[in-house]
Amino acid sequence: MAVVRAQNEASVLAAAGSVKASRYRWRICALLFFATTINYVDRQVLGVLAPDLQRIIGWNELQYSYIVAAFQGAYAFGLLFMGGVIDRVGARIGYALAIGLWSLAAMSHALVHTAVGFGVVRFFLGLGESGNFPAAMKTVAEWFPRKQRALATGIFNSGSNIGAIVAPLTVPWIAVHLGWRWAFLFTGFFSAAWIIGWLSVYQRPPRIEDESEELATRVPWASLIQHRQTWAFLVGKVLTDPIWWFFLYWLPKFLNARHGLSLIELGPPLVTIYAMADLGSITGGWLSTRLLKLGWSANRARKSTMLLCALLVVPIVFVPNVSNVWAAVALIGLAAAAHQGWSTNLFTITTDMFPGRAVASVVGIGGFGGTFGSMFISTFIGMLLQFTGSYVPVFMLAGSAYAVALLCIHVLAPRLEPARVD
Repeated sequence: MAVVRAQNEASVLAAAGSVKASRYRWRICALLFFATTINYVDRQVLGVLAPDLQRIIGWNELQYSYIVAAFQGAYAFGLLFMGGVIDRVGARIGYALAIGLWSLAAMSHALVHTAVGFGVVRFFLGLGESGNFPAAMKTVAEWFPRKQRALATGIFNSGSNIGAIVAPLTVPWIAVHLGWRWAFLFTGFFSAAWIIGWLSVYQRPPRIEDESEELATRVPWASLIQHRQTWAFLVGKVLTDPIWWFFLYWLPKFLNARHGLSLIELGPPLVTIYAMADLGSITGGWLSTRLLKLGWSANRARKSTMLLCALLVVPIVFVPNVSNVWAAVALIGLAAAAHQGWSTNLFTITTDMFPGRAVASVVGIGGFGGTFGSMFISTFIGMLLQFTGSYVPVFMLAGSAYAVALLCIHVLAPRLEPARVD
């Protein structure tokens, strides 16, 4: 009887501990969500202010593309080593260091007044912000069991859309009433404040129930590049990341040039687009999680969701020919939602194919490729607009990229089988 009672008490304590751990991991997810939100507010300020800053500072379309490329170049190369640094020092310290750097860089925008100056501070902003997704995905791999990772990723990834919503709601008001420099100061301050919350709340996770590997053992990224699974994620990022960068940096300019929207008038259309993207991020994570619960394999659930997202992007090819601004917003919003649903599952397949100790490095490699490719697309867009003023080729590229990317992923990782990482 005493043995049975002791066993019952142990079971109750274990259940209580499991509930406590479950609640805590969702608090961690909330912190990841807020970090990603701030990340996108900081990078989106320039895109929102671009039509006015182009007149104030005096840069042309090609110079603007170089400013964007400076951020992307630093972001790309930062991802190469940030993933390894975060795998080595851990998510707690690595995340804090990354956000500290990008906070200082964001506020430094208020000190510059030339195109070259903007290029320099954008470089350091990109370097700091490159730590966000490797750190977030490592945290998800450490704290969440496999069946909950897509949903957790969808939730924190939705912060990118919330950030893109917050920026057009607040930045124009700040710029009009206080001056454009204050917009950069305010957003940089919030990223610095997040560090305090992260360091006071985050703690090293216990080993979760369905992961047996030692998460602290770092895997060199050079050895990961040998695996087809790494290339599957890398190719997916290279082909689709440039589309999201286009949304972030050129949508305000497109709406201004094609539909004549002023800085204040840009708010409602951009908020609508990114609210739709936010819904797409969470829905994409929910759908593949739901399919897993119905008994589908991870391979079938992730790829079916990604196929649906790829098809939903296709109608964006009609945007340049739409004369009604809200019809254009609806098509762009649908594509943005589909991109975020796609992105959620693309990030999650890294946790399906790699042990937790390698996830941040794999995400870093893929992010490097995606952002490095985006540099060339940004320069191409700048040259295209400088000499032709036409957005048609860009929207045609966006409509086809996801289907091609999914085909490549399926060829490289037909079953999303786990990589044999030593």
